[in-house]
Amino acid sequence: MKKIVLSLAVITGLFSNINADDMADMKAEIEALNQKVVKLEKKQKRTTKTLTTVKKHDAYDNVKFGVDFRNAVDVLEYKDNKTGTTVSNPSLLTSRLYLTMASSPMQGLTFKGKLAIYSMWGAHAYEDESQPSLKDWAASSKATDTVMRVKEAYFVYSNKLGTQPVSVSIGRRPSTNGFLANYRENEKTSGSPLAHITNMEVNAAMLRLGFSRFVEGSYSKFVYGRAHSGDMNNVYGTGSNPWGPYAGDTAVDDYDVDFFVFLGDAYNNGQYQLAYQWAHIFNTKGLRLSDAKAKAAAGEADLAALSFKVDGIGDEISDFLDDTTVFVSLAATQYSPKDGYSLLGSTDKTRGYSYWLGANVPDGFTDAGKFGVEYNHGSKNWTPMTWAEDTASGSKIAVRGDAYEAYWNFNLFGVKYLPSQVRYTYAQHDYTPNVSCSGWTTPKEVDITSSDLRFAVSYRY
Repeated sequence: MKKIVLSLAVITGLFSNINADDMADMKAEIEALNQKVVKLEKKQKRTTKTLTTVKKHDAYDNVKFGVDFRNAVDVLEYKDNKTGTTVSNPSLLTSRLYLTMASSPMQGLTFKGKLAIYSMWGAHAYEDESQPSLKDWAASSKATDTVMRVKEAYFVYSNKLGTQPVSVSIGRRPSTNGFLANYRENEKTSGSPLAHITNMEVNAAMLRLGFSRFVEGSYSKFVYGRAHSGDMNNVYGTGSNPWGPYAGDTAVDDYDVDFFVFLGDAYNNGQYQLAYQWAHIFNTKGLRLSDAKAKAAAGEADLAALSFKVDGIGDEISDFLDDTTVFVSLAATQYSPKDGYSLLGSTDKTRGYSYWLGANVPDGFTDAGKFGVEYNHGSKNWTPMTWAEDTASGSKIAVRGDAYEAYWNFNLFGVKYLPSQVRYTYAQHDYTPNVSCSGWTTPKEVDITSSDLRFAVSYRY
């Protein structure tokens, strides 16, 4: 305490020795320093504003890349119970790489793309046997082609017409692993369509209208695209009509296969979601009766689905129920052949139906792990658009019979960038297995079972 008193006394003495002139000089220096501080603050604000502008520009003026790299092993087994024939593969090893792209040069305009390589370990680099023999793991080290395909590439422009939100988009759509299929694929977000009737890449133009101001989460999409280009010659004109490149012979019934899709959410508040979809296919492929020519333009097809999801049971009853998801989906298909043709082995309209049930619950011992169970049933003529296989053993969503599935989604080592899965799928095919929505194939009674046990780990960032 004495030291503090002494120090105060010393300071008081020092200030008492400062004369009036010295005090005036000191005030002038302090004022000059204050002016410099004010100038520095203004300069700092200008610099901050400039940096903010640059950051905003850079945020728009670049392409953001992402990686989804999955490695899996599948244990496959098939059995024809009528003949007793069995085939199996104890270790199908695959790698799938998605290189994702996204950019937004201005507010309301975005581009998204996805390049994909999906290969078996040790397989040939080309699916076509006429191509040179080359192992896929050697292709990238040799002066030859390495197969990388465009899975998605489209832009979206969003704005308002008065009070009406509108979006338009053109390109290869995000039409695989759509609504409800994303759970079994261990993906947090789903593609655009309802996976129950559409699970294949499509090129199309889209118009989206938002109606959330009327019904919560409601919107509709109108999509028109082309799944197959009809018979035509190439740019060199080497076909039957050499003077007409990119044009076809009107006498051939290999017409363009176009489609129209109407889909959307009738209601979505984050917990309850009701989605719908109707699709019409023009000139769908079937059989020409006069010469039994398959894959001819044989008629039209209509497909419809209604899917309902509950994300969280009740209202804060328990953490377990809050993190539980259940869903049900109903779907139907109708194939209508024109005169002189057949679809699904019939010259009359054929109808098929399917239902799909599923549930996801917390595993109880990891931070983000989920157990899932699903059941699918399809009738004899059930024929959705499912070029994209949802299991290595064939599409379980398109099964003509019954399919049972259980899976565990978890993060390997607890790392969110390493989503992993153990999944088992068992299918009982009562009719000819549904492959690539082939309208020229007649569904016949069979008794075939298939199973697929998969272990997969992904890197996503």
